[in-house]
Amino acid sequence: MIEGIFVDGLVFSIMVIGILISYRILDFADLTCDGSVATGAAVATMSIVAGFPIFVALLLAFLAGVIAGMITAAIHNKLKIPGLLAGILTMTMLYSINLRVLGNKANVPLLRVKTMYSQLPEIFSFIPSEWAALLGTLLVVLFVKLLIDIFFRTDLGVSMGAMGGNEQMVISQGINPDILKLMGIGLSNGLIALSGGLLAQYQGFADANLGQGMVVQGLAAIMIGEFLFSSNRISLLTLRAVLGAIIYKALMFFGRKYGYLVNITPNDFKLLTGILVIASLFIAQTRSAASSAGAKKKAIARSQARHDSKEDSTNA
Repeated sequence: MIEGIFVDGLVFSIMVIGILISYRILDFADLTCDGSVATGAAVATMSIVAGFPIFVALLLAFLAGVIAGMITAAIHNKLKIPGLLAGILTMTMLYSINLRVLGNKANVPLLRVKTMYSQLPEIFSFIPSEWAALLGTLLVVLFVKLLIDIFFRTDLGVSMGAMGGNEQMVISQGINPDILKLMGIGLSNGLIALSGGLLAQYQGFADANLGQGMVVQGLAAIMIGEFLFSSNRISLLTLRAVLGAIIYKALMFFGRKYGYLVNITPNDFKLLTGILVIASLFIAQTRSAASSAGAKKKAIARSQARHDSKEDSTNA
């Protein structure tokens, strides 16, 4: 049971890191996620069914997500359509594309084929099979996290982060923000699609409706992670995303298991997730306002202290 929560949370955490890149680092409200996670699941599933190696299937899922994200960025850049609407357009188109990829089927199972999660017990035969799935997923997540941490320490990654904070400053440095958005949103959705490819293998099927509500769930996980500790370092930002994803999945699990005690059913989870995001945003804004008020009081106190010291020296 516990290991299942961690595996589910770790798979979900890769998608949360992707959402973190678009919403937090790039400051781009992207709804492509709901379509690209299903795209990744569909591409990975059909690749595995066709006999491709698992690594190749996941790489193809990642590339499919990158293309989806680039389409959103291109619509935003070239047609000057707001990012939110551009993401909705791409997400809507991806639903039909995902059905095409799945052979015009809404659901394709991964039965009698080798997946990552069917091979992990053989690879880590020295531990129980359920813990083998956890160890294998953890290694994948750590590898992805390490690559993202390294990337955002490069000049290109720093430029992306700077664009999210102040696009005009990036333009003044002679950097084209459209290119950064193209690459950043592509990377974001590539990670989201990779998560979808892993999720399809973990649950044993790909579904065209897999991505419904994933953006809100990802934002809820990000908000939960932000309550754990404060930092602007990329390594700690991605760590918060991973921990927030695990905690969110644990909350959902215990809600399903014990929710009946307070008359909560699985039908209420989307409502509760939305309320959680709203509450988190309210608390974050309250904390920010309190922090700003405290900083202002300290600045006034320091100014008053300097003024008093000048008066004392003048009188002396």
